[in-house]
Amino acid sequence: MALSIVERTGKRAEELCLVGIRRGGVDVAKRLAEAIAELEEGTPHVGAVDISLYRDDAATALPDPKIGPSEIRFPIDGREVIVVDDVLQTGRTVRAAIDCVLDYGRPRRIWLAVLFDRGGRELPVHPDFVGKTVDVRPGTKLRVEIDGKDGDRAFLETAGDEESR
Repeated sequence: MALSIVERTGKRAEELCLVGIRRGGVDVAKRLAEAIAELEEGTPHVGAVDISLYRDDAATALPDPKIGPSEIRFPIDGREVIVVDDVLQTGRTVRAAIDCVLDYGRPRRIWLAVLFDRGGRELPVHPDFVGKTVDVRPGTKLRVEIDGKDGDRAFLETAGDEESR
């Protein structure tokens, strides 16, 4: 994915801004930044957004929200911003993340990078960079764990149907 990002954006590493969606996307963004730094001279900017209050179901789904900070400590106006998440499904999280990013400025372009695309879109969202497309039954959760030892593996685990819990 790192090579694809460098090739398709046509930007030097230090011109790229990777913004991970809290929780899973932050680790993926950090790992992508490390991989890009190995390919190119320089290091991309890395930030994080918490989309809790940007969700379209925030009023009903978050009776007691645990809100973390959004951290974009670099200018994004006119820059290439890559929103990063671990799993893409409905597209609603990505929509909320884009709204949050736009509160920080007006990027030249926003790209989307996801580790796993599991399908099931409810909004017209399509990733620009995908680690792997997986087929997961509706009603089944997908959990991604990044291996903290060597940083180059992701473990994919599906939990049982939510209805049977």
